[in-house]
Amino acid sequence: MIQTALHKGKLAVFYQERDKEVASALLAEKLGITAYQSISKDTAEDFFLTWRDGRLKLLDKELLKKGGLSVDIEPRPGEQRSWPAPKKGALAQALGRKTKTVVDATTGWGQDSLHIFRMGYDLRCIERSPVMVELLADGFSRLSQAEWVNNLNAQVPELIFGNAIEILPDLEIKPECIFIDPMFPPKRKKSALAKKSMTILRELLGDDEDKEQLFEVALQMARKRVVVKTPNHAEPIAGKPSESFTGKLLRYDVYLIG
Repeated sequence: MIQTALHKGKLAVFYQERDKEVASALLAEKLGITAYQSISKDTAEDFFLTWRDGRLKLLDKELLKKGGLSVDIEPRPGEQRSWPAPKKGALAQALGRKTKTVVDATTGWGQDSLHIFRMGYDLRCIERSPVMVELLADGFSRLSQAEWVNNLNAQVPELIFGNAIEILPDLEIKPECIFIDPMFPPKRKKSALAKKSMTILRELLGDDEDKEQLFEVALQMARKRVVVKTPNHAEPIAGKPSESFTGKLLRYDVYLIG
């Protein structure tokens, strides 16, 4: 499991409102980092957690005067707002339209998880970064308060903190599908700037060096299939998949069980 000590010196909590002082102190203590009421260019840390606009956000020094990054619970452009949304597109094809239970083993910013949730799958989410777990917990809390979720009595995904390599074997019920979106190295050092959320996440957490081990565990624990999201330029994680569904920049490799 990633230790919070890895973030000390890189990440801090930043608050400006007095009513956030206690919450900020508790969050900083939980993560083993410093809390500041004011920061400057000389502040040692490059990344900050803060409450803005009714949500917990992650910022770097470049984003301090901008909105910051948070878990977005709204449907992405092109997604239908009905619930459950139609199971269409490459992700739904990869997961299997008849699949019911899914575990997202590498939740990250939660955008694939929330899309899976909106398509009506029974979903559990695993995330090993304590920083991302705090951001996800905030997002899922906001989702649980959304009017449409309450009107439909929809069950917000369960969020599990820890390393999926350790957690998957301990699940009481094996999911039909395990979804993995590992952090791959960038295509080349001088490639175009990646999406800001992924750039910050990579700087904070690094690449997933144990993704092959996670895949092997997932292959043992899934009842029907393992789905691996990968950039189009990357080699399959474990040889030729059973099938693949390709988008403009990425693909979903499907490994069927049995």
